[in-house]
Amino acid sequence: MTLHSPHHAPPPARRPHDLPPGTIALLFILCFTLVAVPIVSHPIPPLSDYVNHLARMQVIAALPHDADLARFYHLDWSILPNLMMDLVVPVIDRVTDVYTAGEIYTLLCFALIAGGTLTLNRALFGVWSALPLLAFPLLYNGIFLIGVMNYYFGIGLALFALAAWSFLREAAWPWRFLVSAGFVVALFFCHLFAAGVYGVGLLAFEIDRLRRARGAPLGPRLAAFMAAGLPFLPVVPLLMASPTWGLSGQNIWEPQGKIDGLEMVANVYFDHVAIALTAVVVGAGLWAARHRLLQVHSLMLPLLLVAGAVYLAMPRVVFATYMADQRLPVAIAFMVLAAMRVDLRHRLARRGFAVVLLVMLAVRVGEVQVVWNRLTQWTAAFGQSVGDIRRGSRILVAYADIQGGADPQDLGLMHAACLAMIEKSSLVTTAFTVKGKQILRVNAPYRDHADTEDGNPPQIEQLLLTEEEPTPDGPRYWDLWPKHFDYVYVLFTERGAPNPDDDRLKLVFEGERFQLYRVIPPPVPPS
Repeated sequence: MTLHSPHHAPPPARRPHDLPPGTIALLFILCFTLVAVPIVSHPIPPLSDYVNHLARMQVIAALPHDADLARFYHLDWSILPNLMMDLVVPVIDRVTDVYTAGEIYTLLCFALIAGGTLTLNRALFGVWSALPLLAFPLLYNGIFLIGVMNYYFGIGLALFALAAWSFLREAAWPWRFLVSAGFVVALFFCHLFAAGVYGVGLLAFEIDRLRRARGAPLGPRLAAFMAAGLPFLPVVPLLMASPTWGLSGQNIWEPQGKIDGLEMVANVYFDHVAIALTAVVVGAGLWAARHRLLQVHSLMLPLLLVAGAVYLAMPRVVFATYMADQRLPVAIAFMVLAAMRVDLRHRLARRGFAVVLLVMLAVRVGEVQVVWNRLTQWTAAFGQSVGDIRRGSRILVAYADIQGGADPQDLGLMHAACLAMIEKSSLVTTAFTVKGKQILRVNAPYRDHADTEDGNPPQIEQLLLTEEEPTPDGPRYWDLWPKHFDYVYVLFTERGAPNPDDDRLKLVFEGERFQLYRVIPPPVPPS
């Protein structure tokens, strides 16, 4: 294993140390085609938050022409660090349906991340390298299953931002700062944490540069180091002008779950698949290092140190956003890949790399495809149940199992009820309508009967207790629910589960792990 820095002499040009750029481009296209298969073959991927976000895209595109949606919802456009999907998908939706627009957006995220890893590697080493193609098997990971689509777009943009900084580091400072500030503003509107990812990478880059320039005068070096943070200044006024600032006090640090965040980089559905893929990467890396074929950029050490310190110190909840810390390792993993390259001058190394890449990608895509094919049966049944709902209805979502959603294979059900917003222009209690996090708002007559705090849906027992009397420590949006809702979705049920309330609920549809009930309204008292 060798360390590389820009001060090293360029490698001899007698024989190529890597695959030709044209071959790398062909491999990129092949890998992208493979990784797109689960997305293209599943218009509604079983990701936790995805359908909820997609429903908001439908509302943005349909208002004010859809009278039912306009009765329930309105848009409150403001400065939010969570807007990229809201800006991009409705534009795509003008020429296609919302499901296809969501697929295109997801594939755009994949292309940005994989292309950003490749470009950052090019910026660091000065030549195109095939090693960053290993980013493709990592595109499906535990964080992606949550459906954090704005953040995922931001990861790709952050990689390109760091690559641009590396390319322009020796250019005139006004251009470098202007380009970097532009990326910072764009990353802010992707997700606040995406801007933080760029900040972590930039800090590590400047620490590495400061460390390598030991012979230069200390004063100018420190001044240049401190000035690298100036492009982030626009974040301060943007955040303070945003309603998100009102959530600044909602931060929770938890020691548990730090290991889980690291596991999410490689683990999707099956532990043995993640272990096998990790073993292949580690084994191939050790073999390459032993034969002095692996080059590691000097950025690697400060990147790991900075990212590790930030990860350990970062709260689990930041600005009322959960899993804040656990999102970081996935983004750093792509930077780690960009900070390495492998010498592929030997035929054995070239063939070995191609085999490792394609086998890993085939295994990961196969894992996702097999699981999604099975889970699609749930989403298809859910789509059938939505067909039984009257247009413009009010839908309450409840849980039969408090542990529902803990299994990654349950994630697709958590917000599936939002399909009724897309297909039947209905009010759904679990739609994301939190001020400071989304632009979607519930209109006044229905605001008290929707979750506007991003909480957990009620359990069946809670519904039964509040059927005729409000919650003692309330109010809760499900209080006196028979008066305010037309349907109830009960999620995470067992097949054949009994009707929890025969007097107020009539079963309309039963699927795997969910039931749809029509609410029997209470009798109107005589005047």
